[in-house]
Amino acid sequence: MNWPNDKLTRFEAARLIGARSLQVSLGAPVLAKTTETTSFEIAKAEFRNGLMPMTIKRKMPNGQHTVVNLGKAIENWVQEKGEEI
Repeated sequence: MNWPNDKLTRFEAARLIGARSLQVSLGAPVLAKTTETTSFEIAKAEFRNGLMPMTIKRKMPNGQHTVVNLGKAIENWVQEKGEEI
């Protein structure tokens, strides 16, 4: 079974937030308007607002790669899970 291109796994969501948190802590520009001060909270705010400047490329069981529609996948995640990140 292939995972849909407009859905994130919990592992992908965690990886996105963790990687973005590291980028922010190392001085990357903040993309979301937020009052948060920690890089982790800033990354979560960017995630909730769909402002993640990243791409997810999945390797499928048949050896091919597919690119995730990240904007739609985050939108679906937020609708399904709400503020739970």
